Amino acid sequence: MTRILGIETSCDETAVAIVRDGCDIESNVIASQIDLHARYGGVMPEQASRAHLRAILPTLEEALASAHADWSSLDAVAVTHGPGLAGALLVGVNVAKGLAFAQKKPLLGINHLEGHVYANWLDAVEAPDFPLVGLIVSGGHTDLVLADAHGRYRRLGRTRDDAAGEAFDKVARMLGLGFPGGPLIERAAQDGDPLRFRFPRAWLEPDTWDVSFSGLKTAVLHGVRDLGIDTDHATPQERLAKLPVADLAASFQAAVVDVLATRAVRAARVFGASRLVLGGGVAANRTLLKTISERADVQVLCPPPALCTDNAAMIAAAAYFRFRAGERSTLALDVEPNLPIA
Repeated sequence: MTRILGIETSCDETAVAIVRDGCDIESNVIASQIDLHARYGGVMPEQASRAHLRAILPTLEEALASAHADWSSLDAVAVTHGPGLAGALLVGVNVAKGLAFAQKKPLLGINHLEGHVYANWLDAVEAPDFPLVGLIVSGGHTDLVLADAHGRYRRLGRTRDDAAGEAFDKVARMLGLGFPGGPLIERAAQDGDPLRFRFPRAWLEPDTWDVSFSGLKTAVLHGVRDLGIDTDHATPQERLAKLPVADLAASFQAAVVDVLATRAVRAARVFGASRLVLGGGVAANRTLLKTISERADVQVLCPPPALCTDNAAMIAAAAYFRFRAGERSTLALDVEPNLPIA
């Protein structure tokens, strides 16, 4: 039995977890900063870093207590060292290095994007098979990857501009819905007509797996202005009162989902994947999961919503397979804000 303590502080969630054998969650504690950043309409990096400093030790103590764990029962310390906000990452990495040094435990630096892939191993009835195609969609990242073994990735495509989650946040602000945009757009779209507004899909070149959402975002902006809203000065209340918010949300969501589903399903088919796995906060969107599942020729796996968003259990899960392969990080481990998955 191998128990790994994971730490995640890449953006606006302070999280600590203990995971056994890469799949069994013994504790998974998350201190959210949503209320802090909602007043700004987005994540404020300096505020995020300060909030991590305040929350990291209480979160660590709660995770250890919830798992009934002491340091003698833990085998390693894993931490996200990129990608993410530099100041936020520094909090987690420095705490992890201090703990590993003080407790004489191996240290493993983990890629945040890899963690989202490995959320599919957590509490899974059956572990995913290789090769697999992974669609990682979050506020800061949209990546399509091919994995043929643990820790072996090829990045097929990525966003050329806004990440899917970033587009959700920006459109939610246009509609007066608030932050974070993903769940608010999804909720509003439930009562909307996805065919009312024919927003564009950017398919780019025939030979690329990349995606783009900036044109879609601009199309929504023009649509909102055409409906009589001054996007520079209108209050959220005015937007909600005057706009067909449900139809706009549903039409925007349909465009994002169509592009992501088309790319992911085609990649799984072209590269002969045995599974298609989803990860990241936008993967919590049930319309995205339903659409991909209906179109795919292979089994589609997606963590429950609580494990799609940032958490430390996914970091510990990814670390387990690297730990088992003999990988270790040194105390010279540093943050890499722009770390790619491959």
